[in-house]
Amino acid sequence: MEGTRVLKTEYVELASPEQIVALEDTLVRPVLYQNLPNYADLPVEDSKQKFIATILPAILIARYHLENERDSIKLLLIKKKWTTQDSLYYQKQFERYKAKDAENLLLRMKTHPNSITIAQAAVESGWGSSRFFREANNLFGIWSYRSDEQRIAADGNNVYLRKYNDVSQSIEDYFVTIGRARPYRSFRKTNANSDNIDELLPHLKPYSERGMDYVYQLKTIIRQNNLTQYDNYQIDPQYFVEK
Repeated sequence: MEGTRVLKTEYVELASPEQIVALEDTLVRPVLYQNLPNYADLPVEDSKQKFIATILPAILIARYHLENERDSIKLLLIKKKWTTQDSLYYQKQFERYKAKDAENLLLRMKTHPNSITIAQAAVESGWGSSRFFREANNLFGIWSYRSDEQRIAADGNNVYLRKYNDVSQSIEDYFVTIGRARPYRSFRKTNANSDNIDELLPHLKPYSERGMDYVYQLKTIIRQNNLTQYDNYQIDPQYFVEK
């Protein structure tokens, strides 16, 4: 539709970690990086900063897409007459999130603070050192059960992990998993009314077999690396253009 603003995403094929754009203020350039480095080869503090600078734009891009979809559902719910396209779109999202009803769908589609996503990404990818992150843009080690999708083999036992075109797709998959899976019902309920990470984190206990030890690890990573500072970061408005 004329006058619609769309996000202009940039893609950068890395020849060196020095090409990763530093996060100098709360307005973030929407860059998606390819040919990711092994962050473990860098000095510890430098590797952490470059890892965060790599994934935060991807987090914001993923959240932008998912929140746009959520807003589209909100508009549909107040629309008096749906087109066939409207019905198909609603059904697609309804099935994607395994929703029970319209209210439940909106609950499941809500994203959560950047600090939590960064902390989980750091744990699941070993601060960007995992082969799955570097070779498949798979930030959270999400498994693949279908032979007809892009994937890479894990080590033995016919285990495969999903391969994504870019990191933001991996993050979208992660948000949808949190929104859809039964173990995160209490997380979604709390997330509906609060962005307080101390209230949210205990509800991520099912994410790992380590239970509360996993939660304590996330809390420690967030505190030690001051990750809550990134909760107010947003995509630089200059990268939204008229369609």
